[in-house]
Amino acid sequence: MTLLSDAELSTALARLDGWERQGNGIVRTFEFEDFVAAWGFMSSVALLAQAMDHHPEWSNVYNSVTIVLTSHDAGGVTERDKKLATAINERSS
Repeated sequence: MTLLSDAELSTALARLDGWERQGNGIVRTFEFEDFVAAWGFMSSVALLAQAMDHHPEWSNVYNSVTIVLTSHDAGGVTERDKKLATAINERSS
């Protein structure tokens, strides 16, 4: 697994609505109408992440879900993170 270069990561973030760099990962917070909607979103992302064999770090407080993506084995953001972030954005719309 190869880390994205700074230029590649900047280009990816320009195309990934709502995501920003944070430390060795990328992060986005999603807000929903209520807890049930947030939980439903998390459930759909969990199935997606399992299918991609790439699991996010996340937290949920009432109607918000914060997701951090990083490839720990590579020490930062890779193509896998970019693909999962893209797929998560598609689920959130």
